[in-house]
Amino acid sequence: MAISTPQFKTGMCIMHEGKRKIIMDYQHVKPGKGPAFVRTKLKELESGRIVEYTFRPQDKFDDVRVEKKRMQYLYNDGTAYHFMDTDTYEQVELDPGFIGDAKQWLLENMEVEVLTADGDRIGVEPPMFVELTVTETEPGFKGDTVQGGTKAATLETGAVIQVPLFVNIGEKLQIDTREGGRYIKRV
Repeated sequence: MAISTPQFKTGMCIMHEGKRKIIMDYQHVKPGKGPAFVRTKLKELESGRIVEYTFRPQDKFDDVRVEKKRMQYLYNDGTAYHFMDTDTYEQVELDPGFIGDAKQWLLENMEVEVLTADGDRIGVEPPMFVELTVTETEPGFKGDTVQGGTKAATLETGAVIQVPLFVNIGEKLQIDTREGGRYIKRV
């Protein structure tokens, strides 16, 4: 099915220049002079590269059907990540490069969405919010308050995020996994 730029939505997958690309961001621009255009950020599925493109409103693209399959993350053996289909109990191994940044939010037995496009696995989407324990951070000092600065903290998965000064080692935090991870609250 062909779609045009006014139908773009974030997360939609299109065929562009013979490659499958996910629309990461788009903006319809109507300059004071000249025709309108659409400015986009597209992520190539095969390479993971993010590229910016500008399109005219009349440009058409083939839509790629993206499906999500709920799977359970089992473990990482050092060379591959192992997942199990929660319906059929089939197990699959996925390459660390395929997992990408999602690996910093994965805990054993966690349920994730594995994305497929035209039958090919294209990515792993962790839950929007995860609860992880702080394994390393600088100690808080007397007088540190809820308002104010931040410090780096290493989580049990190895991810490093910015947290408020009052957070200590061993505390469980709720993290928003979108946009590189953001501290929400202590749990």
